[in-house]
Amino acid sequence: MSESDSVLIGRKPVMNYVLACITSFHGGSKEVSVKTRGKAISGAIDVVEVVKRRFLPDIKVSRIGIGTEQLPREGYQASKVNTIEITLKR
Repeated sequence: MSESDSVLIGRKPVMNYVLACITSFHGGSKEVSVKTRGKAISGAIDVVEVVKRRFLPDIKVSRIGIGTEQLPREGYQASKVNTIEITLKR
């Protein structure tokens, strides 16, 4: 039973991450952070909306953080990647 958990969004189907969020809340977490970067940002928003609208309507978005990370690449200039972290609270 932790106070806060994180779900990292990647290339898997949206419902896999929705299940991870729901499992964290049912496991006793008060907050779940949905984190991602790059092209998967729209998937993170889909996950949050499905969790809120279909499964746990009492969940609220408590914080949204956006930013940019620089990823080093060998032989090239570092590339910048957008990031997002959406914190859900029960």
